[in-house]
Amino acid sequence: MTADTDGSIQERLGTALREHDETVAVAESCTGGLIGSLLTDVPGSSDYFDRSLVTYSYDAKRTELAVSREALDEEGAVSEPVARQMAGGVRDRADVTWGVSTTGIAGPTGGTDEKPVGTVFVGVAYAAPWDTGDSGTRVRRYEFDGSRTEIKRKIAEQALADLLSACEAGGV
Repeated sequence: MTADTDGSIQERLGTALREHDETVAVAESCTGGLIGSLLTDVPGSSDYFDRSLVTYSYDAKRTELAVSREALDEEGAVSEPVARQMAGGVRDRADVTWGVSTTGIAGPTGGTDEKPVGTVFVGVAYAAPWDTGDSGTRVRRYEFDGSRTEIKRKIAEQALADLLSACEAGGV
């Protein structure tokens, strides 16, 4: 997933975003800024990368992204509703084409039977042109194995892959 004959995932994503004249912002929890770092590893990423908000705490998710207290209370930070609200929140706050979110458990502790270490929800939110009705958000759940650092890297790369897939498809 990290590289192939056509370049790294972040290089391929950058090419796709440039080709479509689209922009992206990221809301990161468990990845702690790693997605933003990977995106800015590509020269010229300022053409399409707007910002990365590291919203690790409940309060940060609420104040920076307008994640509802109810979603956090009822589902917990590591959940589909929270990832959905994070992706849409960063997309709308930054006024970009794409919002991406990650919320998960990188470990080595903190997992449960329902949400073991390595569980993550990746959200991708798309802002279609006005009056098309094509805006939307998709969230996927993944489980990764490895050390904390390895899990964070896998999550970040998966988030970029999910965004590339949506970008190439023209929406979520």
